[in-house]
Amino acid sequence: MENLVILDDVAIPSELLAATDKAIQQGKAKSRNDFIAKALRRELKALKRAEIDAQLAEMVNDADYQKDVLQMEVEFATAEWEAFELAESQE
Repeated sequence: MENLVILDDVAIPSELLAATDKAIQQGKAKSRNDFIAKALRRELKALKRAEIDAQLAEMVNDADYQKDVLQMEVEFATAEWEAFELAESQE
């Protein structure tokens, strides 16, 4: 079971609380706590994805990274050709 922390300084707009309660009544969550915890996990996951996407986008402009990628492509192309030739010779 997770460790729980009780927060007494969190304020939720009434319309969000009403929508949360409606979702609970519809069986989309077990409780307010469950619904909010799921929402927080989903948002944190989205933030992490956005962070990774930003890092990947930066790699496009990284000259050293691009050089390494090109070198790997050359090495893989050679390895793929060698594997193809080996497979052909075994037929």
